[in-house]
Amino acid sequence: MIYEITTSFILGIVEGLTEFVPVSSTGHLIIVESLIPFRDRQFAQAFEVIIQFGAILSVLILYRERFKGIFYFKKPGFYGWRTLFSLFLTSLPAVLAGVFLHSLVKRYLFNPLWVSFALVIGGVLMAIAEKYCRKNRTGIDSLTYKDAIVIGFFQVIALFPGMSRSASTISGGLVMKFDRKTAAEYSFLAAVPVMTGAALYDAFKSKDFLFSGDNAILLSIGFITSFIVALISIKLFMAILRRTSLKYFALYRIIMGGILAVLIITGLFKANL
Repeated sequence: MIYEITTSFILGIVEGLTEFVPVSSTGHLIIVESLIPFRDRQFAQAFEVIIQFGAILSVLILYRERFKGIFYFKKPGFYGWRTLFSLFLTSLPAVLAGVFLHSLVKRYLFNPLWVSFALVIGGVLMAIAEKYCRKNRTGIDSLTYKDAIVIGFFQVIALFPGMSRSASTISGGLVMKFDRKTAAEYSFLAAVPVMTGAALYDAFKSKDFLFSGDNAILLSIGFITSFIVALISIKLFMAILRRTSLKYFALYRIIMGGILAVLIITGLFKANL
């Protein structure tokens, strides 16, 4: 049981650190869980998705004023129906794609080798968006429905583990000429409906075993840990964006993915392929 508790704690840290930073939380969870796996593989796959609730809660707390604004239907700006419809448009492409691709992706691409390739590909794409896109739009209030739907199509890329939901949506924001801070903030907001839907879906499918006995304890540890770490991670990430660009995150992805691919191909990393 001590081993399982330690695994839950470490995976909670990984989830909280990486969920809203453009390096792929799912990719890092797959890598770490390959090194220190749960004994129950069925529980492990559900655990990795559902502890995202902790990270979601951190966004709801840090951006609570923005979420309260959903109920300000007569206030001008990014409030009320405009907020709701924008988040709906951003979520729709990923939801529709997820219905058709979820089982296939989970069956064939949830492995470290694919993650290594996706880390590199996503890093290159993010570096291109960072370098060549003009960033002259500031503030979520300037976001249009067209922006929301374009960012939504970028979010579809995140269905493939290792590509990163935050990297995809932030890159979409950059393509639409938003500055890094605005792109990141909208990425956080857009994460809530999609991540909540994915977590609820997995929770429902796994309800017969997920919340029983020791599994409930392990899930609670992962949830609380990811929540606390995500609170800190988001604040640090926004502070970094005020001082520098996303190129360092892109470089990390490329180096990390390249090293991981070499280790797997040479047999030095014993991946669960």
